[in-house]
Amino acid sequence: MGYLSFQLNCSAKLIELDKPFFQQNFKIGILGGGQLGRMLIQSGIDYNLSFSVLDPDEHAPCKGLSEFYAGKLTDYDSVLGFGLSCDIITIEIENVNTTALKALTKEGKKVYPQPEVIELIQDKRKQKLFYSENDIPTADFILTENRDDARKHHSFLPAVHKLGREGYDGRGVQVIKNESEFNKAFNEPGLLESLIDFEKEISVIVARNEHGEVKTYPAVEMVFHPVHNLVEFLFSPAQIEKKVEEEATRIARKIINELKMVGLLAVEMFVTRSGEVLVNEIAPRPHNSGHQTIEGNITSQYEQQLRAILSLPLGETDTIWPTAMVNLLGDPGHEGPAVYSGFEEVVKIPGVHVHLYGKKNTKPFRKMGHVTIMDKDLKSLKEKANLVKSTLKVIT
Repeated sequence: MGYLSFQLNCSAKLIELDKPFFQQNFKIGILGGGQLGRMLIQSGIDYNLSFSVLDPDEHAPCKGLSEFYAGKLTDYDSVLGFGLSCDIITIEIENVNTTALKALTKEGKKVYPQPEVIELIQDKRKQKLFYSENDIPTADFILTENRDDARKHHSFLPAVHKLGREGYDGRGVQVIKNESEFNKAFNEPGLLESLIDFEKEISVIVARNEHGEVKTYPAVEMVFHPVHNLVEFLFSPAQIEKKVEEEATRIARKIINELKMVGLLAVEMFVTRSGEVLVNEIAPRPHNSGHQTIEGNITSQYEQQLRAILSLPLGETDTIWPTAMVNLLGDPGHEGPAVYSGFEEVVKIPGVHVHLYGKKNTKPFRKMGHVTIMDKDLKSLKEKANLVKSTLKVIT
């Protein structure tokens, strides 16, 4: 869709132009209207692209930036009807109706990432089996059908019990250290995963286009909230040994190639204390661990997703200079119309860029925005990140 060869009839002679041309008379449909879709549209404006968005929330962050429709992402008819009005369909959330997406491909629509890839990633159980079958390093695991089934595997503890489907942003994950904690296990299909004694959590974002071109971003280091399992800080590039970086890059490339996926894939990994790299989870879309690429890398993850699904050459991914990202979460005890305390103090800091997601109402730990901080000195970068986190608050 991105490149088209043109033929011109000039003076009764057919002249073939040997250079492809880029045109914008097509529409990209996005399933999901949250902040990831919002930033994708913001990037697409540079290419003069047209977007249409489907989201169940009539006040979703994408509304006002594109053609917008309210509808359920898991409803077959809603997704099919929406997709038929678009030329290319992509996602910003995995919980979508893949049966409808498969029907759209049969209608000649381009769906990236492919429905089969989304379907696999929707289920953490299928993800783990995929890793096992393709020699991709990951933590040991046992599939479980319900809470009673999980209890049978007490010798596997300590472990993490994960819900097979529909878990995100820390939801659907429970740490079970001993038998008395099995009451926290999910009473639905899931998996027990060996609790890893890791040194760092890192992420590598990788992109692949229709032609099989692959580009990876430098690994980033993530620091999670100890209770809510949301990324609090991110540092780019990760402070890891070269051999760990090379292994993480190799794994990310292997996964996207094995999947033959077109689009953008975030690969979250553990680095153990012995230097082993193990895949935790993957996400087939722009990711929280790539927000800093907007300012911090030559090509942002959002532009890269567009390049990938439009069959354009992928952009360079080098880090411009060290970057930190702070998630801007709703403050505990505050629910209602959002106001931002400390905003003026934060935007005065050199190298700071605030992104607000357009959500009118806040609630505890809701993602309301993020802040990118850039500084050539790593010590100064971390000090600024801590200052931003302690100063800028989302309250009511």
